[in-house]
Amino acid sequence: MTALAHRLGLSATLSFTDVYSLTDPDLISLVPRPCLALLFIAPETPELIQMRVDEDADQLSYTGASADEPVVWFRQTIRNACGLIGLLHGVMNGEAAEYIQPESVLQRMRKDVVPLRPVDRAKLIYDSEALERAHAEAAQTGDTVAPDAMAYEDGHAFIAYVKGKDGRLYELEGRRKGPIDRGMLGKEDVLSERALDMGPGRYVERVSQGSKGLQFSCIALGPSLEET
Repeated sequence: MTALAHRLGLSATLSFTDVYSLTDPDLISLVPRPCLALLFIAPETPELIQMRVDEDADQLSYTGASADEPVVWFRQTIRNACGLIGLLHGVMNGEAAEYIQPESVLQRMRKDVVPLRPVDRAKLIYDSEALERAHAEAAQTGDTVAPDAMAYEDGHAFIAYVKGKDGRLYELEGRRKGPIDRGMLGKEDVLSERALDMGPGRYVERVSQGSKGLQFSCIALGPSLEET
């Protein structure tokens, strides 16, 4: 994720770091702060799926499109691109957006998508050759062979948490009906105890009730280790 973010134009002063616990203060203290975004990965168990169905039942599809939006939300239309959409949600919102390099893919894309409705934003991302090329290159940099993008079904949800312009915690996932306001954070960052309780903690508690093997993971966007 860090390599892809930098390739797209995020400043090297920010990087993604593994979060080893959402409850152990000592392990949380290892993460560079402030934390500007979380990318939380949760198994799509029946409990999680039902939780999202229940929450979305009374929600209208989001149609926001302007610089006045507290967050920029992307609808996912690319198959098996949950991680990419999560990355875009993390780096294009809140304070992280201030670290996007001028004339980069991210800078040009953010300028283009902000005034668009979600349907048109999704098309712009779908048609972006620069984004597709960077994504494909990053997929080959790991220690395992990248699976076939058209055949692979990962069975996990990639959920981004960011602080909006209004100081509130937003949950962003491209297969929902829109951004979800989880509550006020104020001066706290997205790795604070309050943010974790309002965000990822809700899923851990709900999904763990019906799952024997918890397959959660989480990475945080914040200062690069060499910068701290």
